[in-house]
Amino acid sequence: MKTLNELLDGAAADAARKPALVTLDGEVTTFGDLRAEVLEVAAGLAKAGVKKADCVAIVHRNSPDFVIAYFALNRLGAIAVPINFMVQKADELAYMLNDCKAIGIVTQKEFLKGIRGAVAKTPSIKSVWVSDARTAELKEKEAIFSILSTLSDRSGNVDKELQNAVVDETDVASILYTSGTTGNPKGVMLTHRNFITNAQASLKLMGLRRSDVGLCILPMFHSFAWTGNVLLCIMLRAKLVVSGNITPAKPWLTMMGKHGVSLFSAVPQVYSVLAKQCCGFQKLILKYWFFRRVRIAISGAAPLSPAVADAFEAAFGLPILEGFGLTETTPVVSINPPERPKRGSVGRPIDGVRVKIVDDDEKELPVGSEGEICVHGDCVMKGYFNLPDATRQAFTKDGWFKTGDIGALDEDGFIYIRDRKKDMIIIKGLKVFSAQVEAVLLENPDVAEAAVIGVPDEHGDETIKAFIVLRPGAKADKSSLIKYCRDKFDPYKRPRDVEIIEQLPKNALQKVLKRALRQRELDKKTAGTT
Repeated sequence: MKTLNELLDGAAADAARKPALVTLDGEVTTFGDLRAEVLEVAAGLAKAGVKKADCVAIVHRNSPDFVIAYFALNRLGAIAVPINFMVQKADELAYMLNDCKAIGIVTQKEFLKGIRGAVAKTPSIKSVWVSDARTAELKEKEAIFSILSTLSDRSGNVDKELQNAVVDETDVASILYTSGTTGNPKGVMLTHRNFITNAQASLKLMGLRRSDVGLCILPMFHSFAWTGNVLLCIMLRAKLVVSGNITPAKPWLTMMGKHGVSLFSAVPQVYSVLAKQCCGFQKLILKYWFFRRVRIAISGAAPLSPAVADAFEAAFGLPILEGFGLTETTPVVSINPPERPKRGSVGRPIDGVRVKIVDDDEKELPVGSEGEICVHGDCVMKGYFNLPDATRQAFTKDGWFKTGDIGALDEDGFIYIRDRKKDMIIIKGLKVFSAQVEAVLLENPDVAEAAVIGVPDEHGDETIKAFIVLRPGAKADKSSLIKYCRDKFDPYKRPRDVEIIEQLPKNALQKVLKRALRQRELDKKTAGTT
């Protein structure tokens, strides 16, 4: 098994009648049905002019249609470009579509307004396929729009239509756009081999079984959900319960109980909410029905605070296994093994992946030393699309991918993340890890969320500013929080300014966008000098 096409073929051959995907409204797609629908849609796409190496965007919530479109494109050797459906600005969407020269988009009617604006600015787009609309809902004059289901070729000539699509493991299967924390989004090229080897190694380290049942509440456009939920379950021939939304939680919690979900993947914020809700009568329902079969709980995409990990384990009697990865690593680099997790660590590297810690001169550091985490192995991307300079800068001279994360390795090879390199604050030459400051702030019972950034001062140095979201009913104010900081921190680590805000800016996976906070401070400074 070397390609995603072979992965699906094998699953359909081994478990044709077994449920592959189950939606919240009870729709069931077996592995056999999934492959048949993928082939039919792929043949339709081929007739519509999609060919090998063409890019087609997918702007779509989690659903069987998302999975079918993705695999149908891969069947042709075309490149799936999943894009965050929360991108509302036409210019931002158009930038990504133009960057990869997308020839088509698979979407839903709820996103058509933004897509129409983006298509008007993207000359390469030839077709937009809508999965859940009726012909009457599409504008008649816009021949570019059609219904996804009409693509299905049920003439019996499916194999003939696809026989010329030769796909190799080194071919790019998908381009995923980064969140653009340092400028325009970059297109990360991930190959069939990247996905297959990453899913295989993750499955092995976690000790998953064919009897396991997965749940996908995180968006499939993100590699955490695609590899960690969709591909893992197809590789296992396991049932995957699919939710189009993460909120409200009651529908997918109900399906967890009904189908006996045993593999649960989420971001830290979800675990925090669940831990707070798991008390009194609610505990009986959450722990002993919805979560009764869960044996593995995985956290990723953002740092997991010790307080959240402790609260969840105390409530559910289940440890959270934290992992580490990036879009550029497909995404899994490491996972805590279920049989021997280490609290505070993001686990040890999966098979086929090596990790080392380097200093600013790219010299490898000994065990226990802090430096930039670098990764080498099967999981690492092919490169950034059409950005050779950015690709070269992302790797060390000896070919290791530079993650931009600061961390250390222990004697057993477990990884400990200290901070993002760009989030590290320098105070008079001393390094301050923003994550460590935030962890102390979160110990305050009035603080629900905290984010810390460095703000340049008039001397060319930095001062620390904390943005705080208070818990409901909290009585803390700015002065009491500053006093708390004086009591808890050494002078050089102490936030000099605290701002209480209603909510922190976040991306789709609830990761705090510190670039937005930095820009906010820059805008305030600029406004003050004009």
